[in-house]
Amino acid sequence: MENTENFPPRAADLDGARYLVADLRGALGERLARMPVVLRLLLENVLRTTQGQERAGAVQALADWLERGTSEAEIAYQPGRVLMHDTTSTPALVDIAAMRDALHEAGVDPALLNPVLPVDVSVDHSLAVEAYAAAGAAQANMGHEIRRNAERYRFLRWASKALDKVRIHPPGTGIMHTINLEQLATVVTTERRAGALWAVPDMMLGTDSHTPMVNGIGVLGWGVGGLEAQTVMFGMPTMLRIPEVIGVRLTGALRPGVQASDLALVVTSRLRAMGVAGEFVEYFGSGVSTLAAGERAVIANMAPEYGATTGYFAVDGRTLDYLRATGRSEESIRLVEAYMRHQGLWFDPAAEPRYTRVLEIDLDTVGWHIAGPRRPQDLLDYGDSARALQDAAFTPQPGSALPPHAVALAAITSCTNTSDPALLIAAGLVARKARALGLRVPPWVKTSLAPGSPAAASYLERAGLLDDLEAVGFGIVGYGCTTCIGNSGPLTEPIRQAQQAGQVKAVAIQSGNRNFPGRVHPDIELGFLMSPPMVIAFGLGGDAARDLRTEPVQTGADGRPVMLADLMPTRGEVQALLAQALRPDDFARDFARASLNPAWHALQAPQGALFPWNPQSTALRRPPFASLSEGSQLGRYQAHPLLVVGDDVTTDHISPASAIPPDSLVADFLVERGDDRGDLNVFASRRGNWEVMLRASFHSKTLGNLLAPGAPVAHTVHAPSGQVLPLWEVAQRYRDAGQSVVLVAGERYGTGSSRDWAAKGQRLLGIRAVLAMSFERIHRSNLIGMGILPLRLPRDASPQALQIAPGDRVEVDAPAASLAPRCPVAVRILRRDGSVQPLAATAAVETQLEVDLLRRGGVIPSILQQAVAQARRGCLGPSMTMAA
Repeated sequence: MENTENFPPRAADLDGARYLVADLRGALGERLARMPVVLRLLLENVLRTTQGQERAGAVQALADWLERGTSEAEIAYQPGRVLMHDTTSTPALVDIAAMRDALHEAGVDPALLNPVLPVDVSVDHSLAVEAYAAAGAAQANMGHEIRRNAERYRFLRWASKALDKVRIHPPGTGIMHTINLEQLATVVTTERRAGALWAVPDMMLGTDSHTPMVNGIGVLGWGVGGLEAQTVMFGMPTMLRIPEVIGVRLTGALRPGVQASDLALVVTSRLRAMGVAGEFVEYFGSGVSTLAAGERAVIANMAPEYGATTGYFAVDGRTLDYLRATGRSEESIRLVEAYMRHQGLWFDPAAEPRYTRVLEIDLDTVGWHIAGPRRPQDLLDYGDSARALQDAAFTPQPGSALPPHAVALAAITSCTNTSDPALLIAAGLVARKARALGLRVPPWVKTSLAPGSPAAASYLERAGLLDDLEAVGFGIVGYGCTTCIGNSGPLTEPIRQAQQAGQVKAVAIQSGNRNFPGRVHPDIELGFLMSPPMVIAFGLGGDAARDLRTEPVQTGADGRPVMLADLMPTRGEVQALLAQALRPDDFARDFARASLNPAWHALQAPQGALFPWNPQSTALRRPPFASLSEGSQLGRYQAHPLLVVGDDVTTDHISPASAIPPDSLVADFLVERGDDRGDLNVFASRRGNWEVMLRASFHSKTLGNLLAPGAPVAHTVHAPSGQVLPLWEVAQRYRDAGQSVVLVAGERYGTGSSRDWAAKGQRLLGIRAVLAMSFERIHRSNLIGMGILPLRLPRDASPQALQIAPGDRVEVDAPAASLAPRCPVAVRILRRDGSVQPLAATAAVETQLEVDLLRRGGVIPSILQQAVAQARRGCLGPSMTMAA
């Protein structure tokens, strides 16, 4: 029964109907207008989903935030839905299948373990670019995808039948974030609570760091790891410290020809320099009103690149325009406007809320930009790529006709850019002008266009641009993340041979969101991010070091140099074609057609509450950590450092997603079990097999191990013997000897994707604690979810300064009973010469819930322990609800 003891709901007439709504003004009065909109939404959530003293305490803490702009208080956040993609959902669902086995073995009905929230799964992360620049490329790539991933996809189909509320969107339906924007997001929804009809904001969580893309249309949501998602799926709230909120004041308007991608790169650079890790970002000011919702989504999408949890834009008329343009009903659009205005959540361009800090950006000052060649925050003028590449310290061997920094990949990819139709129209116009001038992409450049939505094909065709794109090599290769997530397929033969001969250090050019070394392809260390039209320009040039400010893109068929200005469209040209090409009914119709994917529906899936594991499978294996025997790793202990690494170690370094190198130890392991060395798929497709992922941990050519400089990929030194061996073998030796291990890292440990296997792999390696200068938010949470203690080192204790050597040990004093959020933890470096170096570390633990998870050994043991306890008390109903 709804508790109305304090801050009761009130009735509201919205668009001719009566609803209950959370009483935001009743809770805060006039102070509500001073509060950032993201915190107003958190206020709504706690008013609606908590009771009694928990509710009263949360309201008071939010009110107190207004005085200081910061808070140490924790509040509960309960989203209405969860969104996942196939390569995060597969390990999460494998965990659930294994947990059902554990419950069955403990005498508990496994069918009681069921999600209590709607879970949408997009199959978008597996599509690889094998075929390109040829008719039928998209169909050919889809065929490869189904063939390679059939076993995993059958498992997903089993999960959709065996688990309540799990819905799978087949391959070809688009990227999860685009599906969220175009299909799933309601902005405002309705729900029945205690027999009453409520109007509520659409709030969600996603198991991908780019979930904040939906912030661009006013939906509050952010990315979490699969482990945190599991707790939410089973009814536990996400506990968060009330965040600091950074206000980004936008003024002016973008100049003609400047793209949303250019602004997103500027925002990323400015906010990353400011330091907003784990904080909420909200955009305000008159400049916001000049941006279309699609442009806002591009900027919001880059939140993980600038380090924030959100990149929020409040709802206004531009939001309604987007909902209308993507085919939402007029009734639902009217409810959105009525609710948001009634609740004080509607965007006011003149408002000046109270923010923790404010960053000013004048849109008039934004120009054409690129970012790279190794990090998304490294902003450059579009003509400065040659200068940036000088730092690559590459001296080419003679004998190649290719430029030293030849463009290997030119990919229009990723949800970041392809979800704004204006960006694809602009790219198509560049292709049209290039085609008219007789330009073609050089043969060493692998090109691709992978829109986020199947509707893109309809509006590009209606605009007459598909033929132009195909004519210059940028035909559609499918609808998925492709190159951005590492599924770029093989490089062209000229690039492969020239790199092997040391004649070329090739560069990837993409419209994605990350350019970390080795991310898009294991043999590509350098990459630049840029807008889709700029990708085509650089692809046509074929040389990443060309200064397109002063040098021609190419020579035309008439022998005249073609400059970038000859190709780039005006804003007027883009808007005219948008008006001609966009049709609201495309989005639902094309999504529905893609959902009928016959190859997907032809896959036969097993039935039953328990999944039938195949012990010979190289794709799906029951993980050992989904067990009731797993426990806490806290305590006082001495440990060998398993790895010592520097700054900016990404989740791609820790658990790669890209192609499995055929000459690797991981490939040997798979071939020994019957797989074809020439068709091993990508690491991400193996996340259901813990044995593969254990061996894949830290498998990156670009990761340096300070403990064993010069060691082969994924190797380290075993201190007692002095041998350099594969990482997992060294970990096993320590485990067999009853010895603990830890990992030492520098700044921003775990930046990048939300993949929970970056934490699971470390748990399987036996790592009890990670000691780092700083952590990225999602990876820190995933470490805790696997029972690994994250410890923040003092500023003067970088890995380079510590100079840890084989034989040194790390003593950690972190007993379960004394662990608390952000508490000091005594750490000592025990040198092999007998000297001792004390360090004042801090537990990178933010909430009491995280403390409890560490005491239980992580998310999975916590779920299992509570499930068995509830079952034995006879408390479980048709599906399990976890206690907070």
